[in-house]
Amino acid sequence: MHIELNVWFFELALTLYFIAAIIGVIELFKGSHATTRAVFILSGIGFILHTANVITRYLKGGHIPITNIHEASSFFSWSIIFLFFLLEYKYKLRLLGAFVMPMVLILMLSSSVFPREIEELNPLLSSYWFGIHTVLAFLGNAAFTIAFGVAIMYLLQERYLKSKRLSGLFLRLPNLQILDEANYRLISIGFPLLTLAIITGSIWANTAMGRYWRWDPKEVWALTTWLIYALVLHLRVTIGWRGRKAAILSIIGFILVIFTLFGVNLILKGYHAF
Repeated sequence: MHIELNVWFFELALTLYFIAAIIGVIELFKGSHATTRAVFILSGIGFILHTANVITRYLKGGHIPITNIHEASSFFSWSIIFLFFLLEYKYKLRLLGAFVMPMVLILMLSSSVFPREIEELNPLLSSYWFGIHTVLAFLGNAAFTIAFGVAIMYLLQERYLKSKRLSGLFLRLPNLQILDEANYRLISIGFPLLTLAIITGSIWANTAMGRYWRWDPKEVWALTTWLIYALVLHLRVTIGWRGRKAAILSIIGFILVIFTLFGVNLILKGYHAF
């Protein structure tokens, strides 16, 4: 019964995210209050169903559902939507959903093609550190993903300003100062979360295997990602790197996030592989 409910919740959430993403793309070309509201409502209902999907998988498996690629892609999408609504509550960034929902849709579609069986937890992962470490990592990377969307918005708005095309999408995008501040805030949220994820992962590794660091491919790439975002924050504070430069670094960081989360598992070998 839980498996049937789980599939039902996932498919409904995917459908609503799909519709929200399509409306979001339309909104970029011909937006209105109605389309913005539609994206928000559809995403919200989808998130509720998605949360039900996560809960049913947790109840069935007895652990946080992030132990295979299907679950990881799905939970990553859930984390992005969760932070998206928190950001909307604080900043109310116009058109943010139009940039976030297509990314969520791609992740959910990727999740849908992988096997959905609920697997027993590997005894090696049977630790309270498992939930702490992985949830911190996913939430941190979700913040970086939304920062990527904000960075794209920034570069588009900057291009409109430079070309003096002060109409259409330019009028619906937030101004550059707001986008730069949102990008900084998101990285300021994601960076400590990723830092704590690396620290708790090291403690867990030492508890389980007697070593804090094993130079596993995912550890190396996670550290590389951490260094990029540390550089973003450092350059902003020390020499005032803002705007375009910060946006470009956010995009580079996001590429590393995706490779660390999924590319390492699909291409490289290591004990973090699904």
